[in-house]
Amino acid sequence: MSILWLKALHIFFMLAWMAGLFYLPRLFVYHASTDNAQIKAQFCVMERRLWWFVTPFAVLTAVFGIALIVSYGMAWFKASHWLHIKLLLLLAIYVYHFYLLKVLKNFASGKPARKPIFYRVLNEAPVLLILAIVALAVLKP
Repeated sequence: MSILWLKALHIFFMLAWMAGLFYLPRLFVYHASTDNAQIKAQFCVMERRLWWFVTPFAVLTAVFGIALIVSYGMAWFKASHWLHIKLLLLLAIYVYHFYLLKVLKNFASGKPARKPIFYRVLNEAPVLLILAIVALAVLKP
């Protein structure tokens, strides 16, 4: 597979994954804002399905990213200091992804939710990390 195809697939799966990571905390905002048990149950279903829908995209993003690194070679990897920073930031996004699973499980088990404002901030938290990741990948400083 050519490097351009690897890049295209890496970017595609990253976009699909990020769409889910932006939407899931928005569902948490709505979930925390209601007192209706039926609506809460419906949000639990939606949240679980969305998390499991986007998780393969997270895996495929990593698979195609690793394939790109392998294609470029070890010498390139060692010399690409911007990529080392990108990978550290990306690790934070993966931690965030699994933190959302923890939040999802808390909602599903009926643990008291935080105030909706917490989930609004949680929804916006990864934006700067993603901006930095994209900037590093494009600018390669």
